[in-house]
Amino acid sequence: MSAFLTIEEQKIGNGYPCFIVAEVAQAHDGSLGSAHALVDAIARTGANAVKFQTHVAAAESTAAEPFRTATWRQDSTRYDYWKRMEFTEQQWRELAIHVRRLGLVFLSSPFSLAAVELLERMGMPAWKVPSGEITNTPLLRRLASTKAPVLLSTGLATWQEIDTAVDILSTAGSPVALYQCTTSYPCPPEDLGLNLLGELRERYRCPVGLSDHSGCVAAGLAAVTLGANLVEVHVTLSRDAFGPDVTSSLTTTELTNLVNGVRFIERAVARPVDKEKAIAEAAELRYMFGKGIVASRDLPAGHRLAASDLCLKKPAIGIPVDRLDSVIGRNLISGVAADFPIEEQNLD
Repeated sequence: MSAFLTIEEQKIGNGYPCFIVAEVAQAHDGSLGSAHALVDAIARTGANAVKFQTHVAAAESTAAEPFRTATWRQDSTRYDYWKRMEFTEQQWRELAIHVRRLGLVFLSSPFSLAAVELLERMGMPAWKVPSGEITNTPLLRRLASTKAPVLLSTGLATWQEIDTAVDILSTAGSPVALYQCTTSYPCPPEDLGLNLLGELRERYRCPVGLSDHSGCVAAGLAAVTLGANLVEVHVTLSRDAFGPDVTSSLTTTELTNLVNGVRFIERAVARPVDKEKAIAEAAELRYMFGKGIVASRDLPAGHRLAASDLCLKKPAIGIPVDRLDSVIGRNLISGVAADFPIEEQNLD
């Protein structure tokens, strides 16, 4: 297994910027116009890639497939729903061109071999395998035959099933990245499984990330702080939109916040702070914010200093405050006016 992979010249792995994928999925609800509008909105967020799902109803579903959420009024069966989510090859091509013109990576999850054949003609730079397809060995072998990187979601897989999928892909020469994913919509924080990021990295020695369904910016930020190399989130144009994934999605405004937060975290963790050096460089601030020992009233020469004669005030002039005890009880050899610092030369 490789510690990093490359998608359209973007390296993904430790030491490289987090690869942020905006998942459109079914947020377009079968509308090509909405799909293009989502692409435009995502491009303004700073994300690295736009990911769709490519469904070919006749190749992946039967009329017996149950709905994950409440049945849509216009779709009598789940098969009908997938049929309505289909785009033609030309429409997929136009979406891919649109994404690439805006400088983003075009990705889509194939849910059948027919979908792979269709997408392959788009010149896919990488493949995303959704959780439900991780045991679909014919699909994995077909993807591996392209030698393109595979982003593998592990939400519905046992360790043994992940081992098998990784073996199929890596043996064929496909670079692999693994997503920790919890197939729950929306996913509560206690079920995110952020602890598994480290376990996946240790076990497979490859880039790891979070495929997030929480509908919350915090999940992706936490994952990146823990070293995630990729973050994938569902995106919607509005919380009022229609669709099964709205509650587990980020709005494009929230996605912008996620991207900015990730880049902030990357800058923070990339620069370890030397405490002593940092304090030395903060000398001016220590002077401004610190306090020194000053006279609380006009004090004459020869006066023996008591605690009531002294105040601690900003800035840090005169004798430092941590030497207060050593000043009390000493005699002044010269007078000091109120609010003026007590200097060492004032003392016997």
